[in-house]
Amino acid sequence: MLEQILWLVIGLVVGLIAGFLLARYFMQKYLKKNPPINEKMIEVMMTSMGRKPSKKQVNQVMNQMNKFM
Repeated sequence: MLEQILWLVIGLVVGLIAGFLLARYFMQKYLKKNPPINEKMIEVMMTSMGRKPSKKQVNQVMNQMNKFM
């Protein structure tokens, strides 16, 4: 009886860990393929604030965004 409960708990823990790692892997893969923000969005955002961004400024913002991902 105790052995069955122990195997059940071990199975649940292993399943949770494996599920978490798989979900994390697929989410990172998805975000690399489909980033939530791109250069065009940054240009539009800066233009809407009343300034014409240079390519260097857009690259700086993209680099800062990628640091936090």
